Amino acid sequence: MPASSSRDSAAGAGWRSERPGAYRQLMPSRVRKVFWLNPATLWAARNGPLASLFGDPTGADRSRWVRAQAERGADPARPIRREDPEHYSFLLLGDTGEGDDPQYAVVPGMLAAGAGTRFALICSDVLYPVGSANEYGTKFFRPYRDYAAPIYAIPGNHDWYDGLVGFMRVFCRAPQLPPGPKPRALTAAWWRGLLWKSPDTPDDAALDRPRQMRAAPEQAAEQPGPYWAMDTGPLRIIGIDTGLLGDLDAEQGAWLREVARGPRPKILITGSPLYVDGEYHPCAIAGGGTVDDIVRDPANTFVAAIGGDIHNYQHYPVDVDGRRIEYVVSGGGGAFMHATHTIPKVAVGGVGEDDFRCYPMRGDSLAFHSRLYARRLHLPMLELTPEEATAVIARRLGTTPVRATDAPVTFRAHLVATLLGVAHRPDRGARLRLPVRKTYTQVLSPGSATYSPPFFKSFLRLDVTPTTVRVRCFAATGMREQELDPPVEDDFTITLPAA
Repeated sequence: MPASSSRDSAAGAGWRSERPGAYRQLMPSRVRKVFWLNPATLWAARNGPLASLFGDPTGADRSRWVRAQAERGADPARPIRREDPEHYSFLLLGDTGEGDDPQYAVVPGMLAAGAGTRFALICSDVLYPVGSANEYGTKFFRPYRDYAAPIYAIPGNHDWYDGLVGFMRVFCRAPQLPPGPKPRALTAAWWRGLLWKSPDTPDDAALDRPRQMRAAPEQAAEQPGPYWAMDTGPLRIIGIDTGLLGDLDAEQGAWLREVARGPRPKILITGSPLYVDGEYHPCAIAGGGTVDDIVRDPANTFVAAIGGDIHNYQHYPVDVDGRRIEYVVSGGGGAFMHATHTIPKVAVGGVGEDDFRCYPMRGDSLAFHSRLYARRLHLPMLELTPEEATAVIARRLGTTPVRATDAPVTFRAHLVATLLGVAHRPDRGARLRLPVRKTYTQVLSPGSATYSPPFFKSFLRLDVTPTTVRVRCFAATGMREQELDPPVEDDFTITLPAA
């Protein structure tokens, strides 16, 4: 019998348990926690805002990495060819590595639900805050040391805060690039360079020690660069690198158009999701066109596009000219939780609220954040029970709660919902409340890491056959009841077109 999920009961969400899981036994004795509102952390991650202000060097730097790899014989134009059968399984998780409780809480369920899988994929932000090679020991090699299969990855914006040096050293065995050409004085690039964070110098001796945690032959993975194509069983999986600002350079765009051709069914893995938070972001390609233009082209036979970057799970089944393409956000692999309660009633791409899925559900997200801020600010009145949060979400969005509740909707619940960015349904003045929601999502939510469960983390297992791909989203709450029998929060099957 499957484990009770958050869609079934509050206990299935992890709210009723008093027994944290045993995941802390996997962790080092001392953990350096990432505090996202700490000025030092924000300063270390300054390259993203600088790229927005003074121009993004990611495309040029990526080209230099790819050329250097090609000279070493690792060409992304050649797909990774795996010897997988037509029936096999793999794992996918995104935004994994802060190296603290929420990341390690994912591991026991991942190992249990991932039994028999042939490899794993990390989509976006392998580790935080700035992707330094010197932090891969506790944030990558140690947590996944017992996963007895290869792990491939695509970088996210935080991996680029280190100039991609750590990512390329770990996943591609690439030496550090020499410095690029110096910009002319007083240009935008020159001003950017004055403030730009330089990459950390990898300590290879220190890195070689944690490498031994994943040194078994069956764990070995080789990938040519930050973007790649992989032929595995009946599928081609294509991973793209969306850099600091969530777009593609012209060179990578031309490569994507080339590897996307043909009748073989394909899944796109991207650092920046194409549908997220009830909005459509098709992902621009320099020189014209978008990533989603390529995904939607029927000649390219994409069946799904899965992205990270946003730290929760979302699922949008979109009808594209009579074909269904599954757009998924899978960024709940271990980093702090981005709120789902700020997502308005969904009506995008032909997907309505009844077709949309998210984890955590909005009510649990609101209860989680209300508890967090009530304790941080020492204001008990801010804390809503899961039942109260579920009820006020349903009232404000005009929806029927998935998990039934008879809790009253009080003025206090409405006030807390407003303060924490819950939308109203479109005909109830959402325009006036939008700045509150945006402020909460973009400024306050990144500081919402917590170190007591339930954590509401997640990962995917994909089971492939010649005709179908079954996708299941598993929860990781950090509670003992869900640790070794992780609940399934979403479960859908993709029908593959004939090749």
